[in-house]
Amino acid sequence: MKPKDFFSEKAKDYDNEKSRTKNVSDIAQTILNEISFSIEMSIMDFGSGTGLLLSEIAPYVGEITAVDISPAMTEVLHSKMEEIKCPIQIVQMDLTKGSLDKKFDAIISSMTIHHIEDVLSLFQKFHSLLKEDGIIAIADLDSEDGSFHTEDTGVFHNGFDREEFIQMAKNAGFKDIKIQTASTIAKPNNNYSVFLITAKK
Repeated sequence: MKPKDFFSEKAKDYDNEKSRTKNVSDIAQTILNEISFSIEMSIMDFGSGTGLLLSEIAPYVGEITAVDISPAMTEVLHSKMEEIKCPIQIVQMDLTKGSLDKKFDAIISSMTIHHIEDVLSLFQKFHSLLKEDGIIAIADLDSEDGSFHTEDTGVFHNGFDREEFIQMAKNAGFKDIKIQTASTIAKPNNNYSVFLITAKK
């Protein structure tokens, strides 16, 4: 049975929502402030979606592997490849069930981890996919009351407690862990804060 594409309806208009694009820009800026990228670097964007985050990081790196499970979101990214400022390889797969035969200098991710059931296993996989001294930069929601998602997009976590998130990164073998607020998403019903965790292999 094919897995459900939770974003099949949302993908085509995904980039039109101002609060979403502003959030990703804030996250990208925070990542760029934290990490000294270089054009020698090969990085992975996990849960790359329509490529909002990687588009902002692309001018500073050598190449990006975009990994996403959603065929609809991946299709939108395909249509934007010409505009992206570095070579992109798009891999449509469920990284929790498969792996890649490649090592990365950094793994970035924005607003994807709450869709992952077993976060510790994913962190362990990230650790194994990084080169020595490789870096993760992962942004996601702080703990919230479940009101952030108004429709079912396959959500396993209503945000995360920062201390628990740090502990999972530690348990997966990461060091030099730093966590900070990267963005706030204003929705009519509430404001939701977004953190960025950075850590080294």
